[in-house]
Amino acid sequence: MIHVIIGTRAQIIKMAPVMKELEDRGIDYNFIFLAQHKETMYEIFAQFGVKKPNIVIGDLDRDITNVKDMVLWSIRVLINGFLKRKKIFQNDKKGVVLIHGDAPPLFLGGIIAKFQGLKVAQVEAGLRSFNYFKPFPEEATRVFSSKIGLIDIFFCQDEKSTLNVAPYKKAAYCTHYNTMLDSLRLAENVSPEKTISEASGEFAIASLHRFETISKKEKLEIVVNELIKISRKIKLLFILHPPTRVALKKYGLYSSLEKEHGCYLLPRLGFFEFNHILRKAEFIITDGGSNQEECFYLGIPCLLFRTETERMEGLNNNVVLSRFDSEIINNFVVNYKSYRREPVSEKTSPSSYIVDQLKEFI
Repeated sequence: MIHVIIGTRAQIIKMAPVMKELEDRGIDYNFIFLAQHKETMYEIFAQFGVKKPNIVIGDLDRDITNVKDMVLWSIRVLINGFLKRKKIFQNDKKGVVLIHGDAPPLFLGGIIAKFQGLKVAQVEAGLRSFNYFKPFPEEATRVFSSKIGLIDIFFCQDEKSTLNVAPYKKAAYCTHYNTMLDSLRLAENVSPEKTISEASGEFAIASLHRFETISKKEKLEIVVNELIKISRKIKLLFILHPPTRVALKKYGLYSSLEKEHGCYLLPRLGFFEFNHILRKAEFIITDGGSNQEECFYLGIPCLLFRTETERMEGLNNNVVLSRFDSEIINNFVVNYKSYRREPVSEKTSPSSYIVDQLKEFI
């Protein structure tokens, strides 16, 4: 049997096409929701048209956004996972558990799957920055999970990622593209539930949320100063993830952005709403790997607010690594039109390929 473990918004966005592929082929699967994120998750399930979870564990009825909640949630997931593993996995002992990426559900889900004697397949496997603190905790999660043998099957999005997992001597497949490509195809055919009035005329988007970006005042001050300069050249829609809003207010930087006439502070958007305005944006400023991938597939200019990235999609093409260098940032903003590319037009489907490789578990 095939089991799918989801815990975060990013995971459902990239796993929904795989789940849709299973459903379209009439293949039953067990959907396990770990509820690291809770807000809007059921709306996302409905928007993508995937079924509701078969079982939910670790639900604290709120998003897990701080260390205290993360510890409590992790303990709850592990205890419930161990005590109720037969129920969670429908007494299956020969199946495979699909888990996406590098968020905590990869490690926690992998452990409880091993308790049940199941194989674990990681989707978006093999990404490496070779720096445990950039990005943190993602790099540590994916490396540790691999080294201790939690992962049995690696689905890698490119040849470089496939080579990164070769030393583990486990099954490794190259999907050539990320499942995000399929997610964008699904989003293209869905009208957003709400429109963003500020997304008119020429505008750019900022979306920043990584721990290493927002956790230190000095770093966040640099980011805010650069965003202010950009907002004085082009209308800037700053999409605020809840932790980003909290950090800006904590360090007294929120008001600096709020008083800038060219900067619009907006709440976090759903995937379909965000994708709708992203396609109309002149460019995006982001620290997110998923945003980098989206821009590569859509051909949208992307300024990456990081010092390094483990993802190769679009790098030095339509994606520019800022390194927080004012000269690089300014050059991009002045010449952003030259970074626009044609969208990826290949008809290949990473999600379909993944399901093809799981025939022995169907």
